[in-house]
Amino acid sequence: MTKKLMIGAAAAAVLVIILILVFGGKGDGPEFRTEPVTRGDIQATVTATGTVNAVTTVLVGTQVSGTIKNIYVDFNSRVKKGQLIAQIDPTMLEAQVAQEKANVAKAEATFRDAERTLKRNRELFAKNLTPRSDLDTAETNFDGAKAQLEQSKASLKVADTNLRYTSILSPVDGVVISRAVDIGQTVAASFQTPTLFTIAQDLTKMQIDTNVAESDIGVVKVGQEVDFTVDAYPDTTFKGKVRQKRQAPITVQNVVTYDVVIQVNNRDLKLMPGMTANVSIIIMTKNAALRIPNAALRFRPSERPPGAGAGAAAAEKKGPVVWGLDKGKPKRIPVTPGISDGVFTEVVSGDLKEGQPLIVEQLKKNKPQTPSGPRMF
Repeated sequence: MTKKLMIGAAAAAVLVIILILVFGGKGDGPEFRTEPVTRGDIQATVTATGTVNAVTTVLVGTQVSGTIKNIYVDFNSRVKKGQLIAQIDPTMLEAQVAQEKANVAKAEATFRDAERTLKRNRELFAKNLTPRSDLDTAETNFDGAKAQLEQSKASLKVADTNLRYTSILSPVDGVVISRAVDIGQTVAASFQTPTLFTIAQDLTKMQIDTNVAESDIGVVKVGQEVDFTVDAYPDTTFKGKVRQKRQAPITVQNVVTYDVVIQVNNRDLKLMPGMTANVSIIIMTKNAALRIPNAALRFRPSERPPGAGAGAAAAEKKGPVVWGLDKGKPKRIPVTPGISDGVFTEVVSGDLKEGQPLIVEQLKKNKPQTPSGPRMF
């Protein structure tokens, strides 16, 4: 029984070797993966990232120092221009106003007294009853009293203005997107104006500030359409339009970019300030264009096709080519490419037809292994 099994195994091994010799020899040449020439739409785009911002954002601060007494708005509060949104404790400034009013009253009394003295000295001088020096002194005292009165009135105006500044009013209609103070907090406006609130004027109109590479900025034009997505809504493509291409360069670690401002409609208020946008600026669109996969432009055969000498190799360097199949062998086809969307490239000219297969990859062919039969003992 064992001898019969060994004979059967040996016969099976011989059969396998015969099949390999008969059918394996037909695939000695390289194998290729192809993709057809197609016709469809192509969009050339410039990609960038940016930040969604309100078109107009106002930083509301204070010009006087003091303690926050009341806050009348919070995050996301809608406000109107001139609306009271916070109050600084006015006690100290009210006392200062009262003091300046007293100074004005005192200056007015001094002014009236100097005015009466001047009038009396003029009458006496006209009758030669007083020397000229007394009249001059009276005029000087009058001018000084008048100036002091004006100075006291100006100081009172400053104190009144500072008192009004204790009432923080909204400068625009909008939405409060940031509040940086709480009741009881002391704010100091000695050296710079502290920011209390940030108000976005109109969140239905947003803009994206993008960083476009210097290699791409030349093809970006005002008015071009824009598609973009945000991480909050990955399945939604939003629309926009290029509103401004700013001239000022932005250099970070020797990489130069330019700020391209994109206008966005946000009627549904889905977009929020600070969101990161992945932007595609549409440079050009071709409809129903004859197109080839970009992989076909990158493909080069590992072996030179039959009959391709040094002249053919030199010609290959002159321009872009793709490779088709002619009786199972690669055939070089020169083409003139047009715009590309990163996946497909438009064919402006070249001996190509729709549906024609082009080589995109050369497959590695595994060498058949000769099976070994059972050992004979």
